[in-house]
Amino acid sequence: MKKILLGMAAIALLFTACDDDKNEIIEDQSVKVDMSDFFVYTDTSDDLVSKSLNSKNKVKTCHTMHVLNKQLDANPGLEKKMYDVEYHTRSFIAAKGKPTKPGNGNGGGGGGEEPTPDNLGVINIPVNVIVVYSNSNENISNAQIASQIAVLNDDFRKANNDVNQAPAEFSGVAADSEITFTLANTFRHASSTTSWGTNNAVKSAYPPVNPETHLNIWVCNIGGGILGYAQFPGGNLSTDGVVCSPQYFGTTGYVSAPFDKGRTMTHEVGHYLNLRHIWGDGRCKRDDFVSDTPSSDGPNYGCPSYPTVNCRSNDMTMNYMDYVDDACMYMFSEGQKERMRAIFAPGGARESMLP
Repeated sequence: MKKILLGMAAIALLFTACDDDKNEIIEDQSVKVDMSDFFVYTDTSDDLVSKSLNSKNKVKTCHTMHVLNKQLDANPGLEKKMYDVEYHTRSFIAAKGKPTKPGNGNGGGGGGEEPTPDNLGVINIPVNVIVVYSNSNENISNAQIASQIAVLNDDFRKANNDVNQAPAEFSGVAADSEITFTLANTFRHASSTTSWGTNNAVKSAYPPVNPETHLNIWVCNIGGGILGYAQFPGGNLSTDGVVCSPQYFGTTGYVSAPFDKGRTMTHEVGHYLNLRHIWGDGRCKRDDFVSDTPSSDGPNYGCPSYPTVNCRSNDMTMNYMDYVDDACMYMFSEGQKERMRAIFAPGGARESMLP
């Protein structure tokens, strides 16, 4: 009897092991994810900064990638965390039948199959605005803050009144991301510091409030002609959020043209929700991991004419993740929508923000 029981146990163990192997194979085969094009470090030369400081005309300068490079150097584990975030993002999109290696997009639009629902519904993000000021101009009004929240809601819901300017080539992929924003709290702090830079000093002085569930936005003078910077999903909670200079925040009050339409925050919140710059921070073969945004070899500035051709395709210059003036950017793409929403899915980097 003892031999029979042992034999039965061995057979059961064998079947269990086979089932485990079977599950692993099914998991591997059900969602194939190609990560061969993934990168985190970028070439952030000082060209953009010097262009901002020396140009007679203002040009958009986002320091998100500069900050990311510094964070990667300081935290060896961050690269793996960002890899995991990207793997989850691509797995989620693949499970919906989307391409898992979305590089080298050639744009295009108009028609195509309807996106598969992700069952996440309209995602609302509560926002904490932390105003840090050294003078009365920087102590921006509640009306200016409200104007910025309104722009975020319009832009992320494709309710902006300029999206109809998109050329036919791209109008078919202009996306309603189904993400909204609600002002939860406004905190005000007087400070003797007149320029905060991009080393997260303002976040150390005034830490984020409930970063697991809230988007924290610091409005303070960054200096150096820098409009803003953000932290990608996967970073330290103590520095999670977005920083913006007050004159580029909102549409009324202390604002400065040509970045007075609130689109600096639309751009930076895009980074916060896992979007890269549309040109991939590299040349033609470096991509933003989105299939329906064309490859490009660098940022665009000002208000480019259409078509603007780089890498043998027309640039989507009007995309929020380019560097053009506020009045000349007015769309996210369907592929960018997929990436942003993926981080709220089960196991995603910002899943905790959902109620």
